[in-house]
Amino acid sequence: MTNMEYNTTRNHLIMREYGRHIQKMIEYLVSLEDSDKRQRNAQAVIELMGFLNPHLKNVEDFRHKLWDHLFLISDFKLEVASPYPIPTRETLKARPKPLKYPKRYPKLSHLGKNLEIIINKALAEENPDKRNGFANAVAYYMKLAYNNWHKETVHDDAIQSELNAITGGQLEFTNTPFVKSFRPNENRERERERGGYGDYRNKRNQKFQPRGGGGGGGNRNDRNNDRGGGGGGKFKKKRF
Repeated sequence: MTNMEYNTTRNHLIMREYGRHIQKMIEYLVSLEDSDKRQRNAQAVIELMGFLNPHLKNVEDFRHKLWDHLFLISDFKLEVASPYPIPTRETLKARPKPLKYPKRYPKLSHLGKNLEIIINKALAEENPDKRNGFANAVAYYMKLAYNNWHKETVHDDAIQSELNAITGGQLEFTNTPFVKSFRPNENRERERERGGYGDYRNKRNQKFQPRGGGGGGGNRNDRNNDRGGGGGGKFKKKRF
């Protein structure tokens, strides 16, 4: 019982994905005094680390990563020759510089920053054919955006006037940008005019119309007929 080890008495496990045994092997490598023997055992440990972590084979320069992990687990105390630059504590634990968040303030917030970039490229274009193509693409997108937001078509004059206001009259589109209007209730209204929905509903109501009962009974029978029940007024059981 005296040879049992508990986690509370063991040293800190630096990289858990390699396990306690790999860390003990590397600690043994640090304690070796013979440099040749230490180098041979380091190569064997590298092969074992790659065998225990096959997913690293798909990573670019996975052997370079294995050597970096070897020095990291040894707390940078292992003195062996590496085929790659030997890392230091500062290089591996250094934090990357924070990336600057792109701050873009679009002038045309309802159209977006990308369309503004395209308009600037169109204004800087000297070729008249490409400039005209830019203008047609911009006009098509403006009409499409208007249709998506308002669910109705817009006249080309309105698009041209807004394009003139944006570019100062420097861009004019030649072809008419065709955008199919999208109205959710338009198809229903057309079907109602043709009688499509109405005929279908009438046939459906006729098919599932409740059966009325006999006559008599006044208002109570009318209510029963509306509910689908039978009428007939007061019913007396016939005695035989």
